Order: sequence, then C-alpha cells, then structure tokens
Amino acid sequence: MRIKDIGRTELASERSDSIVKSSGKPAAAMAVRQAAGANALATADAVKKKLEEMSKFFPPGMKVMYPYDTTPFTKVSIDEVVKTLFEAVFLVFIIMYVFMGNIRATLIPTIAVPVVLLGTFAVLGFAGYSVNMLTMFAMVLAIGLLVDDAIVVVENVERIMSEEGLPPKEATAKSMDEITSALIGIGLVLSAVFGPMAFFPGSTGVLYRQFSITLISAMLLSVVVALILTPVLCASFLKPVKAGHSPSESAIFFMRPFFIVFEYTFGLIRGIYVRFVAFSLRVKVIFLVGYVVIVAAVFILLQQMPTSYIPDEDQGILLVQVRLPAGSTLEQSEAVISKVRTYFLENEKEAVENVMTATGRNFGGQGQNLAMSFVKLKDWKLRQRPDLKVKAVAGRAMGVFSKIKEGQVIGFPPPPVMELGMATGFDFQLQDREGLGHEALTAARNQLLGMAMQDSRLMAVRPNGMDDTPEYRVDVDWDKAGALGVPLNTIHSTLATAFGSAYVNDFIQAGRVKKVYVQADAPYRSLPQDLERLYVRNMAGKMVPFASFASAHWSLGSPKLERFNAFPAMNIQGQPAPGHSTGEAMAIMEQLVSKLPQGISFDWSGLSYQERMATKQGPVLYAFSIFVIFLCVAALYESWTIPFANLLMLPLGVFGAIVAASLRGMPNDVYFQIGFLTTMGLSTKNAILIIQFIQERLEKGQPLLEATLDAVKTRFRPVMMTSLAFFFGVLPLAIANGAGAGAMNALGTAVCGGMLSATFIDLVFIPLFFVLVSEWFGEKRKGQAA
Repeated sequence: MRIKDIGRTELASERSDSIVKSSGKPAAAMAVRQAAGANALATADAVKKKLEEMSKFFPPGMKVMYPYDTTPFTKVSIDEVVKTLFEAVFLVFIIMYVFMGNIRATLIPTIAVPVVLLGTFAVLGFAGYSVNMLTMFAMVLAIGLLVDDAIVVVENVERIMSEEGLPPKEATAKSMDEITSALIGIGLVLSAVFGPMAFFPGSTGVLYRQFSITLISAMLLSVVVALILTPVLCASFLKPVKAGHSPSESAIFFMRPFFIVFEYTFGLIRGIYVRFVAFSLRVKVIFLVGYVVIVAAVFILLQQMPTSYIPDEDQGILLVQVRLPAGSTLEQSEAVISKVRTYFLENEKEAVENVMTATGRNFGGQGQNLAMSFVKLKDWKLRQRPDLKVKAVAGRAMGVFSKIKEGQVIGFPPPPVMELGMATGFDFQLQDREGLGHEALTAARNQLLGMAMQDSRLMAVRPNGMDDTPEYRVDVDWDKAGALGVPLNTIHSTLATAFGSAYVNDFIQAGRVKKVYVQADAPYRSLPQDLERLYVRNMAGKMVPFASFASAHWSLGSPKLERFNAFPAMNIQGQPAPGHSTGEAMAIMEQLVSKLPQGISFDWSGLSYQERMATKQGPVLYAFSIFVIFLCVAALYESWTIPFANLLMLPLGVFGAIVAASLRGMPNDVYFQIGFLTTMGLSTKNAILIIQFIQERLEKGQPLLEATLDAVKTRFRPVMMTSLAFFFGVLPLAIANGAGAGAMNALGTAVCGGMLSATFIDLVFIPLFFVLVSEWFGEKRKGQAA
C-alpha cells in the first residue's frame, strides 16, 4: 500500500495558520534576539553581515529586509548625543572666554575636558559599561561639572594677579592654598549626591547606576586635574598682570571694546548684587518669609506633577495590533490587515518606508482572528516636520482605524525600553485573587473596559489577549475505553494526529532536511461528525470506533489561560489621553478597579511596574543623598551647624527644576529625578564656594557681616561663570530635536531650570542663611573651634 492509496502528499509551509507579507509581497519572517549580556549593535551587525553573505545564494527576486530593527535608533541617538556633547564643549568655551577675556586662561579649563573624558571612558570600560545613551547623557552633564573646578582655579589665580600683582607661579600657589579644600569638598559633595544612585535595584537602578558611575568618575577626575594639572598650566600659560589691571586688557585688539563694556557692566551688576545682599541681611524676616513661600511651592508643585517612568521616543517604528471577533477566519483577518497596509503605503508615503504584516498572531497570542503589523518609518532626517513624527502618524492612523467595523485595530509606538513590554502607556494585570472563576474574571474585565472607554482621560484601552472562542469538547468515558482495551495514549495521539498534526520523520530534498507531518485531510476534519470517522486500535489489535467510548458537545472557553504572580489574570493595555501622563492613567485604572466585585484585584507589569517602583524609590533616594551631603559638608567644615546653611539651599535649586519641567508639560520621571539630584549638588557647590571664603575672612578677624559681603563680592564672578558654563553646557540637551530627544529634553529641562534658580536665588540666600546660622549657633561654633 502506498500513501497515494489512502491520502495525498504535498510540499508546503510547516504552518498554514499564518500569512506574512512585506509591503504586500509574500515574505518569511525571522526574529533574532541577542543573548544575555551581548551588545545589541554588535549582534545586529553580525546578523546583517551573515545574511549579506547568504543572500548571494538566494533565488532571483528574493532579498532581505529589516522591517523591525531597534539598532538604528540606538546608533542615531548616540550620534545625536555626541553632537550635543560637542555643542556643549563649544558653548562652555564661549562662556569662559567671555568672562575671562583671555584666550590663555580659557584654554586651561578646556584642556581639562578631553583629559577627564578619556579618564572617564577608561573607568567605564573597567566597570564593564558600554558607550550608550545613558553614559553619553552623563558625559554631557559632566562637561559643565568638570570645567567648574578648573574655572575656579584659573579665576582665582587671575584675581590674585590682578589685585596683588603677583607672578603666575606665586599667584597659583596662593590660590591653591585658598581653594584646595573647597575643590575637594565640591568633589565629595557631588559624589555623595550621585553615589546612592548606584545601589538602587531593578531596571531603575540600571539607569541610575550608569549615570552615577559616569558622573562620579568625571567629578573625581576633574578634582584631580584641578589639583595637579590646572595649577601647572596656570603657572606656565598665564602672563603676569600688573596690580589693578585686568587680564582682558591683553585680549585681541578687536575684542577689547567688548571686554571693556562687559567688565563695566559686570561690575555694575556685581555692585547691585552686593547691595541687595546687604539689604537682605538688614531685613531678614522678609526674606525668610519668601524662602518659606518658595519651599511651600516646591512641595505643592512636586505633589501636583504627573508621574511617568521614562519619556516616549520616536524610534522610527510603529506597531499595529488587530483583533477580530472570536471565530473569525484567517482570510477575514488578512482582509483587515490589508486595509492597514494599504493605508500606510498610500496615505503616509512621506513617513513610511516599509510595512510588514503577519496574520494569525499578534502581541497577545496566536489565532486566526489576530494580526499585527510592523510599520518602519523613514530616517529621522527625512521626518523633521512635526506631522511626520511617530506620534503624529499614529494619531492619524487611529482616526482611520477607528472606522474599521470588522475588528479592533490599534496603532501605537513601541515602548522606550523594549524588554519591558510591547506598548507605550500602561501595562495592567487584572487578577482573580479569590478563585471566582474564569467567567467572573471575564465579566470584570469587560466591566472595566466599559468604564475605561467612558473616561476621557484614557485612550486605546484594550485587552492584550484572546477572547473566549467556541470549542468542540470531547468527553471520553475512561471506564468504557478501559473495558474495550483502548490505551489512553492511543486516544490522545489519534485525536492530535487527526485534527492537529503529528511529526513523523525527516527527508532530504535538494540537499536540505525537511520535516514530514501527518494529519487527516481537510474534508475529513472540518465538521463535528468527522469525529465518528475515527477508529482506535485496542490492545487486541482490533479497530474500535471512537464514538463507542467518547461523546462531544460545543462549549465556550479561553484558548489562552494566563496567570500573573500565580493568580488567574488578564492583561489590559492602554494609553493616557493627550495632556495626561501615564501616572495619571494608572491612578485612574486603580480607581476603576475599586468598583469591581470583591475578589478582583490588579497588579502592574512591564514599564508600569518599573514606574511604580521608581515613584516609591524617589523619596528614599533624595533623603539618603541629602543625608550624605550633610555628612560630607560637616566633615569639610568640621562643624555640625554650618552644613544647615548648605542644606537650606537645596529646595531653591529644586524649585527651578520643577517649574521648568511643569512649564514644558513634562512629568516626574526617572530623568527628572536625575536632574533633580544634579540640581541639589549644584546648589551645594555654590554654597561651598561662598561659605569657604566667608570662613577664611572670619579666621582673619573680620566681622561677620563685613566678611560675608566681601566674600560674596569676591566669589560672584566664579559662581556666575561656573553656573552659566554648566547651564549652556546642558542647554543643547533641553532643546534637542531628533532621535532620543525625549530623554534629552527631560533631563536638560530639569537641570537648566534648576541651574537658573540655584544661581540667581541661591546667591541671595546663601549669605543670609550663613549669617543666621552663625548668629544662632555662634557660641556653639566657637566652643567647637576652641
């Protein structure tokens, strides 16, 4: 007997329940994931290189395409950050030159930049980190920080030469005696701010850790450079200046008028500032009331800020998920996904490069009523207009897809962290905590979806799973089967082979190994009564009709049973409406769940879980950083009271960060928290620069108020110079536009806003609070000093 006598054979695809097309043409899809610890860019390059070698042997008309590749976004984002890095160096150079008026003095801090950056890269390599967006963001922040120490040294040397007429070498030696402890203190305090970040767990800890290691390395190396290299360069590069003259007088001739005007204007501003400080010391109560108002505003605004995890990014990819009613056929799903493909290829030609569609599965499961699409957008350089960004394309698409009546079609950008879910917005798990059953959980899910659809603050709320489908349930009478001598495994294998398929063996064709599957032909397995055609061989070798020991009936059941943290669960995904954050959307979902029956609860997964963890970790991180700052400053001043003057500055810098982020409609996310901490460190840095000089004058016997006014006058220039250098160094992040702009804007906005308030508000309150602390705890300080 041959197979052709009882059936037929054919060469076909291994699976017939899926249809894949690329821009409407037949395709075969293959997914590749990097191994744990592997580099994504290196993996992608290796795969593309191998496929390029293999493509030489492809049949005519076949080619390789990459409809979904995350590495181009990574490459372009890093390029954007590198460009921002150079912009930051250039802006810092300009600020230093404007304030110093001397190209030689300007070059000295500039030389510190490559030295410290190279050292930082060495530390990152030793720690096992790669050059990525996080480390490069930290490098941009480090540009402003690392030149601060060198600026403080150079400015103080020039001031001493200008006031006392000392030669560069002697002026450098005297300058280092005055500011060495301040430089060490600044380095320790900033390290203390970022140090606790390295010890936080989870995905948030991974983000924090790379910032922390990078910034601490750059900060400590900059202190070393400022203590060793910068003094040598000052003694060698700087030219002598006569007492009473300014180094800018030797500037390039066509720049001298500018510097004369600048010095005159700066002198006026400094005079106004000193008089304003003197006024604040006379009417302390008014300024204390103002400080209380600012602190109250900080707490109120921080509580009202919407929360999020990390900003969404234009990654050059748009995902589409299609879900038809249960029981829909593969052909019906293909018809709907074809409409999606046609829309993008015909109506979004300016933005879309390629559309790959897959019918028979989506991100929630596998079934004939499901489909999905990967829409690859054109290069970011070709999509500069706002209407060609991924969110704009997704918004227009959703307007069209909402009119498709055959099923639910949702288009959305991928999440910013691909390993944490498959969608932006929130990732919600509805759980049956009390064993109410599948029907009760399904009813609760439908009730929750109905309430979510009526809330205008939510959009695209959808189940990420599969609906219950009609099932033909076979009930086997095991007693009868045993009496008839039918083995259990034979019953199972017969059903599986006839209505599903069974792997038999392999054969070789044209030098390639192919699999052999066997199953009943379509006309004999398409109807319920086809079950009666089956026979099973019993232990005696006789054929027993299947119907003699089994019956069947129709029922409704889930094709996919899901659990989350050991409880029966159903996944729901959604997004906040425009103008709302994911934190608000999550809070709304929690409120809606409280209206569901007793026993139905929830949990968060993916990005939403990380957002909840980051929100809880934030206050702990701030508190521990403040505590470590206090200890470092106390050790620097050898006093338990003076550090309070530094700590009281922290809310003033934070005020600017919160206001700037709120004005731009940005939420409280991980990048905001990093900017928040950076601002805290910068506020402390400015306080150290001023308080150190006040103390030196107090030790020389000057009265408190006179020493304070003298110090603020002397330190006004370096504080303004370092603060503005840092502000303009970070400004390119705040105004970046392109790949990775979401994270850059979030970080840059918080730091720039915080830097402005930490400079212009702190400069008034630093001397005020030092005087108040000295007056309130003066006797105690004297006793400690003695």
